[in-house]
Amino acid sequence: MRWAPFRDIRDDLAQLAAAVGELGVPAAVGVAMPATVDPDGTVLTWPNRPGWTGANLYRLFDEIFPGVPVSFADDGDLAAVAEADAAGCADLVYFGVGTGIGGGIVSGGRPWPGFARGSCELGHLIVDRNGPPCTCGRSGCVQALASGPATLSRAAGILGHEPEFAEFSQAYRDACGWAMAAVQESCAALAAAAVGIAELAHPSRVLIGGGFAAALPGFAAEVDAQAKTLVRPGKQAVPIQAAALGGLSSLHGALLLAGNQHWGKP
Repeated sequence: MRWAPFRDIRDDLAQLAAAVGELGVPAAVGVAMPATVDPDGTVLTWPNRPGWTGANLYRLFDEIFPGVPVSFADDGDLAAVAEADAAGCADLVYFGVGTGIGGGIVSGGRPWPGFARGSCELGHLIVDRNGPPCTCGRSGCVQALASGPATLSRAAGILGHEPEFAEFSQAYRDACGWAMAAVQESCAALAAAAVGIAELAHPSRVLIGGGFAAALPGFAAEVDAQAKTLVRPGKQAVPIQAAALGGLSSLHGALLLAGNQHWGKP
């Protein structure tokens, strides 16, 4: 199911209920969503679907899935869990680079710090105090510097007009200077974020995924190369690699959450 552009929460719920009706009664449900939710299940913010603000997810999902255990979590955190599972790696950091930047940390095979304690907002790590404004209201977040739109905006500043993604990606493949320069700056911001997180979480590896990064060959390798220049003397660099699941990582994570409902418990 692919949701239509947002009009009203009732339309979303009707579309979701219809899709569930076609699938039959599930044994358990996991939900991946890019919303900020408080501990009692109330949506605090959901930028792309503002009509959900104030809605209680436990109540809504109980109406759609009566008697079925339901857990929900941030889509970036679930993507990290899924990528860790696919890689067979119990300790990793995942960045998803698309229209924004999401991601999560997996430690000991489990999401960290745990879904009940809130999401890992890796895209809002500040890597440049004097950087561009972010949609969160602050400045210099890695999302404001390295997301797809941020990279295209940087390319526009070099080129003189904002390119379509097809033009940009082809120019990058052709090693055109303006496209390469725009990507290298984004990779530098991601490298700074990855090295900083590695100092705290000590992952076995860092994975770079998301639709924007996946469409640019060598993107993760460029982040890896730049990160190596930031490692403290005497400390071994954490390998940074391309993620495996592409745009479906959050969906895979939701399936894993459905089978591990205890992840969402305090």
